[in-house]
Amino acid sequence: METAYELRNSKLGPRVVDALKKRYFDAWYLDDLLGATDMVVSLIPKEHLVSWGGSMTIVGLGIQERLAKEGFNLIDRDKAPLDSEERMELMRKALLCDTFLCSSNAISEDGQLVNIDNYGNRTAAMIFGPKQVIVVAGINKVVKTVEDAMIRARTIAAPVNIQRFPSIATPCNKTGSCANCVTPDTVCNYFVTIRLCKPARRIKVILVGENLGI
Repeated sequence: METAYELRNSKLGPRVVDALKKRYFDAWYLDDLLGATDMVVSLIPKEHLVSWGGSMTIVGLGIQERLAKEGFNLIDRDKAPLDSEERMELMRKALLCDTFLCSSNAISEDGQLVNIDNYGNRTAAMIFGPKQVIVVAGINKVVKTVEDAMIRARTIAAPVNIQRFPSIATPCNKTGSCANCVTPDTVCNYFVTIRLCKPARRIKVILVGENLGI
């Protein structure tokens, strides 16, 4: 028997997918993790050069490892140390890959994607460069309005993400709460709302009926 949470997801998820499609995204709702991983791989032509932005969702689903195992050509920025010039160069190259993988900090019920980025490489690739972008997001990323999406990105996603890097000296790393800081270490530098997908269907959103990522 479905739980109340699962029932709610099964009703909300398809509604959000319909809203995304009206904004010219390709979009699907899936209720299981394996199905989401299989769909990601199925959407990538074998000849594509593939890369990704920082995403605990993509890591948690093991998508990079599966693509490597299946022989896809990858730009793997995660092989280089954090903040190294080697890593930055791989991130630059990823802007011209064929398929870019990422998640979204928040999705409004009316189908808009909201993201906050440190260097802007993820948000830049979502907007322009790669031939296609595949966004995988858990239903925990869905909020009512685009204003709520910005609040989620700033007050939940950013303060939680920063906890992964203890050496970064921001107020939220000490308190767990956004202080709207302008410190040199802040990771809240680029705020991007994707209202419509242009060209149509370039961005593909796979919404999963489980909590994924941050």
